[in-house]
Amino acid sequence: MVENFLVGTSIILHWQHLLAIIVGSTLGLIVGTIPGLTATMAVALILPLTFDLDFVTSIMLLVGAYKGGIFGGSITAILLNTPGTPASACTVLDGYTLTKQGKGVKALKMAKYSSTLGDFCSDLVLIAVAAPLASIALKFGPPEIAMLIFFSLTIVAGVAGKSMIKGLVSGCFGLLLATVGLDPIMTTRRLSFNIVELDGGISLIPLLIGLFALSEVVYQLGKKSMTHADQFVIRHSTDPADNRVSWAEFKRSFRTIMRGTAIGTGIGIIPGIGTGIASFMSYARAKRVSKNPEKFGKGSLEGVAASESGNSAVVGATFIPLLTLGIPGDIITAVIMGAFMIQGFIPGPLLFKDHSQIIYAIFIGFIICDIVYFIIGSIAMKYAAYLSRVPRNILFPVVMLFCVVGSYAIQHSMFDIAIMIFFGILGFFMMKLEFATAPLLIAFILSPIGEIALRQSLLMSSGSLSIFVTRPIALGFLILTVVSIIGIIRSHFKRPVT
Repeated sequence: MVENFLVGTSIILHWQHLLAIIVGSTLGLIVGTIPGLTATMAVALILPLTFDLDFVTSIMLLVGAYKGGIFGGSITAILLNTPGTPASACTVLDGYTLTKQGKGVKALKMAKYSSTLGDFCSDLVLIAVAAPLASIALKFGPPEIAMLIFFSLTIVAGVAGKSMIKGLVSGCFGLLLATVGLDPIMTTRRLSFNIVELDGGISLIPLLIGLFALSEVVYQLGKKSMTHADQFVIRHSTDPADNRVSWAEFKRSFRTIMRGTAIGTGIGIIPGIGTGIASFMSYARAKRVSKNPEKFGKGSLEGVAASESGNSAVVGATFIPLLTLGIPGDIITAVIMGAFMIQGFIPGPLLFKDHSQIIYAIFIGFIICDIVYFIIGSIAMKYAAYLSRVPRNILFPVVMLFCVVGSYAIQHSMFDIAIMIFFGILGFFMMKLEFATAPLLIAFILSPIGEIALRQSLLMSSGSLSIFVTRPIALGFLILTVVSIIGIIRSHFKRPVT
């Protein structure tokens, strides 16, 4: 193993491999920052550029884009309430609130620290225990995934806002919206009203942009500007403490970061789950065990740390099933798997046997990627901070332009722009009526995965629910769900219903 590391180090330190990491991380961060242009799109756009490159260079270019893209989404999520990627949707809950308090730079730095640390620790897990963890992932079938999603839906209670009732209504509406389109099993139309564009369901990116970005623009435009400071959307504090993360603040968030890393890594090794779920699960857990849970959603640095460590830790872990079993952990690793096969490398157990030194070179490249995007992110944040000097009459039109371009870019569809506008208006009224938008988003993201897994499970058991209690892992998640629901009821039992 030591020999493989030494040889792998000598391979990865060639200038072309390091240049690929820098270029990939930079492109990924830029694309991830632009609303609608996700990390998946960054990797897909870069893939054709790898055809004439050697194997290590091409993989490092794509891995850099993956890591940079996931991190890049946090910048606009924090500064503009506009998640650049679905992975950063949870970050807006506290990140943008901190920005409105003049602490946007502090939030950005916490996102950078927690994202890099979560990603780095996930990479170490990949290097150390790839094969054993991949074998655990293989034990997750439809029943286990269904119960995992069922457990994850309890997150809604943690982000329900002031009113649990309104939070549950928002979550139920998200579940309803997720059923729009063709039935995943029977392929019959559901709630599409014979609109062909809705047969594929409501697109996530336009919903995300409308619900968070456009609604915020409309809401801000409705406010009266009474002072000079109100002419600027992003407030900039002159207090040095508001523009840095102190050692005490980082130390308080360290356990949250490690917890988020563990959750993200665990989610990452299960194929098909994704970064969005990991960030919300990490956030909900951090709020539940925090000494100051009332601060979450109101500008908590721990909230930013939980979300960013959770979604970034997924990245390294998704390569565990890919490299050891030949099973892509998510959509992005599926694209990268294509790059492996184009170069003549078939992911799976034989990869370690036949090309161990090259694989260890890639492992070391993962670590270098973390260092590179930390540096590039630091540079990007300096320029991002200048957004605080842009008045709203200039910034809002630019944000709205990004909203339109980002919504259109996914499928080149004007219908997606209409979807974005609809959810922008919906989000505005939800803000005015104090309905939390996070439960709607969580339910919308989780529902399709859970529905397919649930129905596959029932097909496997000929309609019997016993399949969820006869399989140990599924039963474990079911027990956790019951315990979680009991805890939620107890914590809200004495609170006045609003």
